[in-house]
Amino acid sequence: MASFILAKLCAGQKISGNVNYINEIRYPDQNIEIAFPGGKNLLVTVSGMANIKADSCVAVFGVLQTGKTAEEVNTLIDARINQSLEQIGNKTNTRVYVDMISFVPVYEFDLDKKIFSKRTYNELPIGFELRKNIHIKYSNPNDLNAIITILSASEIYDLVRVDYFSNNIEEIKKGLMIKARTLMQEKLKTYQLLLGQKLDTLEKQMADGYKAMLPVEMYRSYQAYNSSSLNAIKAKMINQADKATTQYYQPVFDKEFDFVINPVVFEPVIQVMYEIKLNIVLEKEKLVNPQKEFILLTPNGDMKNINLSSIRN
Repeated sequence: MASFILAKLCAGQKISGNVNYINEIRYPDQNIEIAFPGGKNLLVTVSGMANIKADSCVAVFGVLQTGKTAEEVNTLIDARINQSLEQIGNKTNTRVYVDMISFVPVYEFDLDKKIFSKRTYNELPIGFELRKNIHIKYSNPNDLNAIITILSASEIYDLVRVDYFSNNIEEIKKGLMIKARTLMQEKLKTYQLLLGQKLDTLEKQMADGYKAMLPVEMYRSYQAYNSSSLNAIKAKMINQADKATTQYYQPVFDKEFDFVINPVVFEPVIQVMYEIKLNIVLEKEKLVNPQKEFILLTPNGDMKNINLSSIRN
């Protein structure tokens, strides 16, 4: 009985999520744009998308270290990084690369007090700042939690970005092209029936293109809250609370495509889109020349006029 009630609730409720608290939320146009010249022609379009689970990921962590001397700052940051990398390197299918970002002196202002003169601030070096990035490649998404735990023990918290990679992108593109070609042939057969005209002998122009969207590009943010009206408390002092900002993964919607490979998205994926356009010239323009007069000379020596009204090229 409880299962039946739960099923009824799931079927009856329309759940959209707190993201709709955003005023005038707008989703970007992420379709592939392929331009064609205008004209009275038939334009046939087929588009498809594939959702690809990543084979491997690369997480980038930022590390910042300050110190009074160059030797001190290098020693401190290397100790933090090496301690973590030794533990991460013990994991299977994990590779690490350390990238040098910047190494600069740090300055502060020192007040120089003089009698009968204005205050003077002199900028003096007080130490050094060293920044490095740690690139960590891993295959199992669950490894990221363990990697974060290891790095946080060395006070490395800044997760800059996570990039996703797939080893079979070319195969996916080929599959999209084959599927689109099959659907294009089916559309052409349908148009031939509707138009009552054969299309295989007509002049055609074709254009196609791919587009890929990575998870790092597809995160959105919003604030969901409901504040009281200020009309009833105009005379009061108001201290507004800080509203939390939520981030979420928003994949490309599949509503604009003729077909979708792996349509259900429950984790961040690589989305590859393909579109093909076929421009068919239904009829050619007729070029009419001005009326021309020709004279035919017969064997008997007689002359006859011949009028050619129009010539079709």
